[in-house]
Amino acid sequence: MRFNRPAVDLPLKAKLFRGLADPSRLAVLDVLRDGPRCVTEIAEATGLSQPNTSLHLACLEDCGLVKKERRGKFVYYQIAHKEAIVVLNQAEAILGKVGHHIFRCTRYEGGKNAKRR
Repeated sequence: MRFNRPAVDLPLKAKLFRGLADPSRLAVLDVLRDGPRCVTEIAEATGLSQPNTSLHLACLEDCGLVKKERRGKFVYYQIAHKEAIVVLNQAEAILGKVGHHIFRCTRYEGGKNAKRR
């Protein structure tokens, strides 16, 4: 059976998932699921340095995943589209079902030490 789905730009979709695959950016997005935060709050919650947090926020902003708003002398960041929160929630639901398999998988580890099957 063939399903009619709209054409998808697979390289663009892959680029989105590569961006989400970075543990630091994922940690930033995870913190922002609870609502807007300033850089200092995000850095404290993630354990990243403030400059590193700012770099990841700039990347996420450039990609349109987060937006910022100035409030007095502070800039607050928040997830730009509720669909991103849905993706994060769905990822957790999938991990609840297959996380043990993903944990054991050696194909995604990359580098020359990854096992080839």
